[in-house]
Amino acid sequence: MNIRKILVLYRIPIAVLLMALGFLIGFKVTWWVAWIPMLISVVMVIAYFLIGPMTLVQGYIESGDMEGVQKLLKMVKYPNLLYKPIRSTYHMLQANVSTMGDDLDKAEEQLRKSLETGMPEKELEGTAYLQLGAIAQRKGNTKEAYEHLRMAVKLGLPDKDNEAMAYLQMSGICAQRRDFRNAKVFFNKAKACKPTNEQIVAQIKEMATYMARIPG
Repeated sequence: MNIRKILVLYRIPIAVLLMALGFLIGFKVTWWVAWIPMLISVVMVIAYFLIGPMTLVQGYIESGDMEGVQKLLKMVKYPNLLYKPIRSTYHMLQANVSTMGDDLDKAEEQLRKSLETGMPEKELEGTAYLQLGAIAQRKGNTKEAYEHLRMAVKLGLPDKDNEAMAYLQMSGICAQRRDFRNAKVFFNKAKACKPTNEQIVAQIKEMATYMARIPG
């Protein structure tokens, strides 16, 4: 465990030790020096509540350690005290974990909390609506799914793969409604994104066969 991780994970015990050291220096030596460890202690306590362990999350995500991500999320005892952009990310990650566990209701709840908190970037907001659309579709609520997907595309998505996925899902919903004109429009937009994700490419190939049979 590196020093940065120790400082983040053990902020409160370290803050207590620094505060004790400050008082010790104050009573035994001089208060002119004692304020330094005491100030650091206060800053660490504030960071514990406003930031939590979220600065470590990216490293776990990049290494594919979702179990580690879940452990970090569980360490956040007071999510409502987190700094807004960090709180939004926290709820997004909680939603992803819930989706992986097939707990769609909790995932939807966390995504809505993330949106209510306010996203730091429009693309992240678009991603949240994309996920809400996917959840609504899995629940069989195609009307709500369509509205969420439209909002996702309108706000913008972080890459062409996500954009293609949104258009594919909208195309599928239109096809179910027998709105073949828009089904083709959205399908062509999905192809125009030129996605590189193998799963999305396979879905486009599969859907192309269906589109070819649609009249008009």
